[in-house]
Amino acid sequence: MLFLTRMDVTFPPHLSPEEVRSLQEQEQKYSRSLQEDGRLASIWRVVGEYANYSVFDVASNDELHGLLSGFPMYPYMRIRVTPLARHPNAIR
Repeated sequence: MLFLTRMDVTFPPHLSPEEVRSLQEQEQKYSRSLQEDGRLASIWRVVGEYANYSVFDVASNDELHGLLSGFPMYPYMRIRVTPLARHPNAIR
């Protein structure tokens, strides 16, 4: 099943720059592992924002929820999920 997600990140002001940097490093490792195993099929930055669009290829809603809640920055994210279905005009 394919899902399009938009993730917007807002860190609270009480986090130190070191805490933010640590979260970003953890996030990079987690994201990389999901990309390497194919569950995070693609990720795109939103220009000018601390946000991304990502396409997940997973077996179920529950699997997606588990992956999303596993992101180290999850507590600071606003996530919108859109299930995708193949368009009849798609050539790929």
